[in-house]
Amino acid sequence: MARIADIVVPDNKQVQVSLTYIYGIGDTRAREILNKAGIPLEKRVKDLSIEEIAKIGHVVQDNYQVEGELRRVVSQNIRRLIDIRCYRGIRHQKGLPVRGQRTRSNSRTKRGSKRTVGGLKRILTKT
Repeated sequence: MARIADIVVPDNKQVQVSLTYIYGIGDTRAREILNKAGIPLEKRVKDLSIEEIAKIGHVVQDNYQVEGELRRVVSQNIRRLIDIRCYRGIRHQKGLPVRGQRTRSNSRTKRGSKRTVGGLKRILTKT
């Protein structure tokens, strides 16, 4: 298993696919990284030399925010929105959809599972 940007990527997959296991790198960015490093897209991770792995690591660290650094930046951005009390910040704080989706129906992923409201039915007894 090769380590790129302090993340262990799978050996048996193509380099382009393996790079997407790193938070912050998708398909397009993986292709950009491999083009900058001069490595063919179809090459498997297990076939990479140590120099090629190091070259990919340098391209990622020099040009992109990934993993912990990116997570911290995103978290700080959300915290800033909450602190300035803007509409998006309030939606984040309340755990509701932020980008204008409807909430009367749907939005169960963001709000969690449905809770039953109301009491139990009373058992009628004869008197």
